Amino acid sequence: MNYADIRPIDVANGPGVRVSLFVSGCPHRCPGCFNPETWDFQYGQGFGEEQVRSILDLLRPGYIRGLTLLGGEPFEPDNQRALLPFLHRLRQQLPDKTVWAFSGYTWEELTGQSRARCDATGALLSLVDVLVDGEFVEALRDISLRFRGSSNQRLLDVPASLAAGRPIPWEG
Repeated sequence: MNYADIRPIDVANGPGVRVSLFVSGCPHRCPGCFNPETWDFQYGQGFGEEQVRSILDLLRPGYIRGLTLLGGEPFEPDNQRALLPFLHRLRQQLPDKTVWAFSGYTWEELTGQSRARCDATGALLSLVDVLVDGEFVEALRDISLRFRGSSNQRLLDVPASLAAGRPIPWEG
C-alpha cells in the first residue's frame, strides 16, 4: 500500500486533535474530490514499518484523541489488508485512542456482497470506532455538516452497528 500523507495534527477529520493517514488509491473518483491525487494507487510512498512506528509515536501524547484513515480509499481491498495489522498493533499499544475511517463505500457495501468486501473487511471494521460512509456527491455538498462533505454521507458508530447488524448513527 502507498500513502499520500501523514498529518501529525489534524482537527478537521474527527473530534479533537488527531493523526491522519491518507492512503493512496481510490476507485470512486468523485467529482469535486478534495484529494484527487490520491486516486492513483501508485501515488506517494510505500507504507511500512517506519511509517507504522512514526504514527504510533505521534499518537502517544495525551492530547491526541486518535487516528483517522482517509485518502484515497482505506476500504479498497489491498489497502484493507495493509491497514489490518497496523490497526491491530495500534489497538494493542494504544487502546484508548479512537479510530475513524472515511470510505466512499457504504456500510451496506462493506458488510454485504460487494467488490469492497474481502477477507480483511470484518476484522478491519471491528477495529474502527466511527465510519464516515458514502461517496462525496458534489451536488449534495454542504459545508455546514460536521466531519463530512455531502449530505448523503453518514457518521456511523461501528461497534453499535456491528452489534445491531445495521447502521447506527454516531451521536458523539
